[in-house]
Amino acid sequence: MYTDHRQHFLAQLQGIGACALIPTNPTRTRSADTEFRFRPSSDFWYLTGFAEPDSWLLLLPAPKGSDEPHRSILFLREKDKTMEIWNGLRLGVTDAPSKLGVDEAYDVEDLWSRLPEHLEGHKRLVFATGLCNDNDAALLKTLSGLRDRVRSGVQAPMEILDPGPLLHELRLFKTPGEIEVMRKAAAITDEAHREVMATTRPGTNECELDALLEYTFRRKGGTGAAYGNIVAGGANACILHYVENNATLQDGDICLVDAGCEFDFYASDVTRSFPISGQFTEAQKSVYTVVLNAQLAAIDQCQPGNTFLSVHEVALGVLVRGLIELGLCKGTPDEVLEDESYREWYMHRTGHWMGLDVHDCGSYHTGDKSRSLEPGMVLTVEPGIYIAADAQNAPSALRGIGIRIEDDILITADGHENLSAAIPKTIEDVEAACALVTQG
Repeated sequence: MYTDHRQHFLAQLQGIGACALIPTNPTRTRSADTEFRFRPSSDFWYLTGFAEPDSWLLLLPAPKGSDEPHRSILFLREKDKTMEIWNGLRLGVTDAPSKLGVDEAYDVEDLWSRLPEHLEGHKRLVFATGLCNDNDAALLKTLSGLRDRVRSGVQAPMEILDPGPLLHELRLFKTPGEIEVMRKAAAITDEAHREVMATTRPGTNECELDALLEYTFRRKGGTGAAYGNIVAGGANACILHYVENNATLQDGDICLVDAGCEFDFYASDVTRSFPISGQFTEAQKSVYTVVLNAQLAAIDQCQPGNTFLSVHEVALGVLVRGLIELGLCKGTPDEVLEDESYREWYMHRTGHWMGLDVHDCGSYHTGDKSRSLEPGMVLTVEPGIYIAADAQNAPSALRGIGIRIEDDILITADGHENLSAAIPKTIEDVEAACALVTQG
């Protein structure tokens, strides 16, 4: 899969006379002399499937019209017995070509001394600037040295291009291999959400569910959580990015869980809202039904040829009509859309691209128009209604209710596939999942 990704990217680079230099992440300090668990940069993983820090990939397309092969060169840490005793095994230079399918491999310590000979003859260089000042400075020094030799006939890259228009457009369209990985992430997320629904009872602390999610993600082979889990009981669900996850869950409240497994560094992103006591109240049902209807309508809109914006507009139309019926907005649907009074209760968009990053790369517009959906794209669909506990202009029975429902939708040639469809979502299915604990 990663070899295919490299070849597609090299073909694009060849078309514009560019080479590409893609670094992975370094290790990051957590505190003092401890470090965060390492995660490779998404661009680097997409092209290599290699998860060691301090590595670089250099891609050199053959000249246009040439019969020469493209070249891929990996710079990585050399094997070091002492460092491997302390910090774990390394792949090493010798084994990298056979294990990863790259053409050549060198010690990363030699990157800047070897780089000039490889950049020579290329008009452009694809490199993401602004991520690391030291890397930017080292690259500019290398390019400056090459350009100083122009009178000797050396052709150095005269432009540095952002990877977005090329590499990130490739990443937007998921290959069959990537889709299978994302299905695995969604399947583990399904199990985790079911475990949470079955475990929750009044008196449970949000942190217990947070830990259960993380445990399930890792136990089933995931690389962890795709983002910080949101476990929000009661009015905490009205805080969109609530991350404290440390409150006691109360009888009669809703618990909103926004959590997705990351598998082989590909994300899942799912939200479910369920009753802590096991059964929705009538007030909670009324809000939940509006959100669910909006989500189902928006998912139906996920068809090739429809625009990304239209998914949001369909969801918003259903939400606005529901908000009027709930007494949260006044006027006709057109008036509420015009004055945007709905934004007090629904203040975000309905989705985003998803892939290696939970908010994945790729443009949302073509020119000044919303982008059309095409097969291979994956997006979330996540409408919600959030009624703060102190919202004096809301009916008292609705105050403190926050509900969001989110699924991961793959656009297919003839419609869509809901990757997270198995996770309980209807009122009946959610209550049944919660009843697994209330019955014993």
